[in-house]
Amino acid sequence: MFQFSSRITSFLSGQVTLNLQQFRGERWALLWGLAIILGLACAGAAILFRFAISGTQLLWLGTMSETILDIARALPWWTILLAPALAGLVVGIILQWLMPSRRAEGVADVIEAQMMQGGEISLRAGLTSAVVTAISLGGGASAGREGPVVHLGATLASAVGRMFTLTIAARRIILSCGAAAAVSASFNAPLAGVVFAHEIVLGHYSRAAFIPIAISSATAAIISRLWFGDFPAFIIPSYQITSYWEFPAFALLGLTCAIVAILFQYGIVIADKTARNIVVPLWTRPVIGGLMIGVIALWIPEVLGVGYEATDKALHQQIPFLMLILFVAAKSAATAITLASRFGGGIFSPSLYIGAMTGSAFGYIAASAYPEMASSNGLYAILGMGAIAGSVLGAPLSTILIVFELTGGLAMSVALLVTVSISYALTQLVFSGSFFKWQLAMRGLFLHEGKQNALLNSIRVRDFLRPAKADEAPPEINLETSTNWLLRSDSLETALRTIDAAGHSRVPVFARGNADKFVGWAVHVDALETYNTALIRASHEEHS
Repeated sequence: MFQFSSRITSFLSGQVTLNLQQFRGERWALLWGLAIILGLACAGAAILFRFAISGTQLLWLGTMSETILDIARALPWWTILLAPALAGLVVGIILQWLMPSRRAEGVADVIEAQMMQGGEISLRAGLTSAVVTAISLGGGASAGREGPVVHLGATLASAVGRMFTLTIAARRIILSCGAAAAVSASFNAPLAGVVFAHEIVLGHYSRAAFIPIAISSATAAIISRLWFGDFPAFIIPSYQITSYWEFPAFALLGLTCAIVAILFQYGIVIADKTARNIVVPLWTRPVIGGLMIGVIALWIPEVLGVGYEATDKALHQQIPFLMLILFVAAKSAATAITLASRFGGGIFSPSLYIGAMTGSAFGYIAASAYPEMASSNGLYAILGMGAIAGSVLGAPLSTILIVFELTGGLAMSVALLVTVSISYALTQLVFSGSFFKWQLAMRGLFLHEGKQNALLNSIRVRDFLRPAKADEAPPEINLETSTNWLLRSDSLETALRTIDAAGHSRVPVFARGNADKFVGWAVHVDALETYNTALIRASHEEHS
């Protein structure tokens, strides 16, 4: 008995020692500590970002409050018309001469950084994007603030990763911590922050990443609640489902929201392609877009800015049926113009807005068809918010949790699951991806092709280059007529195709900017070994 007990003690002691060694080796204590720091930093950044929006808004509306509709209606018409255009002028100047990518960055850039760049985001680009977006939204551009806050949080996380020279895997986790903290602080929704980081940024559930992400999200939520108060973003009455016989109506609402979500996204795509085909100086694009937004706002000021005041009115059943339909069309058009004009801003708040209007309008129809059974149109507005936002973002689970935490309502959980799942499924069948995936596809990154394709495009020749020897003569090759050579910046996919086409085991590599400078060889075996190592590392990250 004593010998058996001794063996058990020895086994447990060895296991604990092994776990502690792994804990120290993978620097988990550091990651957890950095997660707390990021939670604090991202919450502070989210608060400052909202102040920057409000400060810009103060210049022409005279208030820092989100309740602006009555003030906007009382302003002279030329103020409403010109304010977005003047904001567009400032944005255009920044994009033209200060922004390297010539556009404000957002969630799609965070996903790209996680998949293609080892969690690297330029600090300059991130901070400049935040400034551009604050001026855009404060000046009346019709977009959301949550996506830019996610990018800002990820930017801070990337800077921390560089500061502490973390591994690529750890940088991806830290990047997700920044995104989670940003969602948590912006929405006052810590659970949604954790799920969003896994569902959108990481693209998979990771047990290893869960703890630091949860720490960061919880820390940000605490700071956000201390500053803004412990209450949901929308204070709504206690809506209840009238009858379970009403569920066919919820399913039909899911179908309706899918149609609206598809049309909304295609509207953005069409506006973007139209803008790309119009040849004007970059700095004038936001000015033209601002004038167009101002024209819409002259009659419908509800399209200005984030639009939470109008969304709140829909949740409180304060908007007539025909106005709801008008607001859906106007907000869709204003958001498409905003994004196509290179204003900064996200897509989540407009999705909530359009969803609330669509759901509320559907609730009016349901009440007129079955007055004894239909729930209030305020409940339908909540369901519409989740359905359209989940479909556009391609993140149904995150959206369900965000709607729960935004509204504080759990009574309609089953109805929300039905509506969101149907809307999401039908949208995927038609649009084949989220708004973020479309943005990435426009840059040549196709997420539906899987992690393997992402690795083929993220690994560069310089990652497996065999440097030329000091006394090695450059190969005799005509760089103008031959295609059997590479640059250090070429992708792994390009390298494999070039090596295969050359019919050799290796091809020469030259320096960009000085094509006559021979720097080494791209060897087929080295390329495959690098690719296999990256696949193993990616698999380990996804299943650890």
